[in-house]
Amino acid sequence: MLDDYLGQYGLIAIFLVLAIVVPASMLLASSTMSKIGIRPNRPDAVKQDTYECGVETIGGTWNRFQFRYYMFAILFVVFDVEVVFLYPWATKFLTLELFALIEMAVFLGILLLAWAYAWRKRDLEWQG
Repeated sequence: MLDDYLGQYGLIAIFLVLAIVVPASMLLASSTMSKIGIRPNRPDAVKQDTYECGVETIGGTWNRFQFRYYMFAILFVVFDVEVVFLYPWATKFLTLELFALIEMAVFLGILLLAWAYAWRKRDLEWQG
């Protein structure tokens, strides 16, 4: 049993080493090829220009934009993560007991409360 337990940590260690070695070796290979001359380096104005959906930038690249974009993104991530929590519960719904149903009701209640709060603050409305 102890060997299996330590074996699991061995797998985690192998993945950790791979997660560090592979990106580091790619960066090192790219840098080496650039210094040797295998990888071309020909910067020009078009390559250095800021790219945004193929549309030419208007004004400076450090223009301010509204916080509303961040709010939509944060709300999307929050509600999307909540759905990820709902999926495993829904797949095992028939085998769960009453306590799990009550827990999910509380969870959905908190989620609906957050949605109502965002709705009341008018964070879900898009005003060009």
